[in-house]
Amino acid sequence: MDLELKDKVALITGGSKGIGLAVAKGLAKEKVSVILCSRNKSEVELQASQIKDNYGVETLGLACDVTDASDISNSSQKAIQQFGGIDILINNAGIGSNEKIMEATDEKWMYYWNLHVMAAVRLSRLFAPTMKKRGGGVIINNASICARQPLDYEPIYNVTKSALVMLSKSLSEELIKDGIRVNCVNPGLIQTSAWEDAAKDYAKNHDIGWQQYLDQIAREKTPIGRFATPEELADFFIFLCSPRASYCVGSTYYVDGGWLKTTT
Repeated sequence: MDLELKDKVALITGGSKGIGLAVAKGLAKEKVSVILCSRNKSEVELQASQIKDNYGVETLGLACDVTDASDISNSSQKAIQQFGGIDILINNAGIGSNEKIMEATDEKWMYYWNLHVMAAVRLSRLFAPTMKKRGGGVIINNASICARQPLDYEPIYNVTKSALVMLSKSLSEELIKDGIRVNCVNPGLIQTSAWEDAAKDYAKNHDIGWQQYLDQIAREKTPIGRFATPEELADFFIFLCSPRASYCVGSTYYVDGGWLKTTT
């Protein structure tokens, strides 16, 4: 199937590893030029260079802390200078939290609010006008199943990802008149380095291997009984980016191996 993405330009936050990197590589396979954003300058530049070499597309690696409004502005201007604008925005940057509401500080709440919500607001505000000039575009926000089915040890993550889902819906109605489709994805268990690092920490103090521990979680949580790879999730993102998904507007899609326990 021709996804009709050739010669488009995409910006992916959290693009130097995990889900973001898998999406970037998948888009590059479709001959999309990619802009990777990450806090780690050396890593994001390395990944951008490798994608350019491997897939023959134009790339840019930007060191950017998306919790910082001025950093977002400066990095966005660099992207606009090189590419003139973008056609696809993937708001992917994010990380789990670990706290109780009664103990979490205001500073921690605001950090995750900026990371999961305001980064998407600010980047959309900056790049939607360039999409409009180019004839339309796509914004996909990466939320989480925890936006709907919360985990008890990360209430801030649950709340901010839930807000991201509502932002996606509201923004979709505002931008569709400009030919910009906004959607949201709620992944379930995706085997990223963050999950692996957490499993390794757990395994140090328990009589279980880290991969065995992840397998146990997957069997407990999902009917499919396993974690997905970042590449499996990326395939869904890439479809949503394409004109083949032209009637997908303002929706939230679960890619969770059946973990979600409700239909309403």
